[in-house]
Amino acid sequence: MKYQLRQTMLDILIRIEKDKGFSNLLLNHELQQKDLNEKDKRLLTEVVYGTVQNQITIDYYIAQFMKNKKKLDLWVKQLLRMSVYQMVYLEKVPDHAVVHESVEIAKIRGHKGIANFVNGILRSIQRNGLPDLSLIKDSVEQISIETSHPVWLVKRWMEMYGKEQTVAMCRENLRHFPMSIRIQPMKTDRQAIMEQLEKQGFTVAASQFSPQGILIQKGNIFKTNLLKEGLVTIQDQSSMLAAESLKLEPGMKVLDTCSAPGGKATHIAEKMADQGEIHAYDLHKKKVKLIEEKAAILDLHAISALQGDARNLSEQYEEESFDRILIDAPCSGLGVINGKPEIKYEKQASDIERLALIQLDIIQSAAKLLKPDGLLIYSTCTVDKLENNQVVRTFLEDNPAFSIDLSFREALSESLQDAPGWSPEGLQLFPQDFQTDGFFLTRIKRNK
Repeated sequence: MKYQLRQTMLDILIRIEKDKGFSNLLLNHELQQKDLNEKDKRLLTEVVYGTVQNQITIDYYIAQFMKNKKKLDLWVKQLLRMSVYQMVYLEKVPDHAVVHESVEIAKIRGHKGIANFVNGILRSIQRNGLPDLSLIKDSVEQISIETSHPVWLVKRWMEMYGKEQTVAMCRENLRHFPMSIRIQPMKTDRQAIMEQLEKQGFTVAASQFSPQGILIQKGNIFKTNLLKEGLVTIQDQSSMLAAESLKLEPGMKVLDTCSAPGGKATHIAEKMADQGEIHAYDLHKKKVKLIEEKAAILDLHAISALQGDARNLSEQYEEESFDRILIDAPCSGLGVINGKPEIKYEKQASDIERLALIQLDIIQSAAKLLKPDGLLIYSTCTVDKLENNQVVRTFLEDNPAFSIDLSFREALSESLQDAPGWSPEGLQLFPQDFQTDGFFLTRIKRNK
């Protein structure tokens, strides 16, 4: 492996922990800035994601071979983590090469004592092998270490969903999901795009979540011109359900309260044949530009991208102004751990409680703007019941003019109709159900 490539890996891992940076954004930035061949790009991505995804497991392995439990400098800790990841999880990189290059980096960044320490830990793992995780007696701790999810989170999920569902979810969060894209139906159709991709050597499948969705099982969509030409956009399958469940028609007036980066707003515009009004809001001015850019590249003109706090939108409009409302609420993101693995280490139970209050404020405010017989979708990319089921229940208790409308279930594919996550409050998708993001969705109707 090239020495500079390992330095880049280390720098990214340091920034993820020190600056709380998102792994996907930092990786994309480095891939664009550095002149790397495809093999090195894949390896950089694999090592960074893999090290973060398996961090708790790796730390447990390292701890077994540390005589003194001294606090390590961040760069030393991340150097050990990425080295152990390669030794344990990657077959193509020889252990001796990992050890040698890690020791060289330790010499340059530190001193001889640090280099000897790094060498000693890695040689011990190479010589003695790894501890048997199945011997850990406490079941919560064992699941936590084996799947690299914090103890508090494993415990919380076990209380909500039981051990079997929790283990399945934690394990699925460590696997790679196929990417999914959505076609722009006013420019092309799904079959044409699938055939085009197959001719270019892709392996693809039609999504069962949306008639516009395509799963990319093999192939790099960024190597095509489809995104640049606005023929497709990247969107996880589960989030396609939001627009699919809104029962949209051309000419409607729609409010998207928390819109950036605009995936769902543009999907709404496509479902309405770009006819009508879509008021797409985001709290941050910079993110409003993302909505505008996405709409422009897809040639959609019905969207007005605006800055505003979703909790205060009822002050911007008269009551009962909108036919449809989408609230894709800000949430803990615990359903997208697969793509943003650092989330599981950064969130705490207090964050979930704080977010649930914000979510309730948003739905309480936005619901005032829904017309009688209008429909409102409430969705999140989390799997936490406090942010999902409880927010919905509390809102309905406070607002008797509204009721849950689960008739959208009948319009979904058979496998989605039979998904295990249905409840009186809506549909909870788990990552292990369909290899998608964890996602909650419900539809609420304003009664006449």
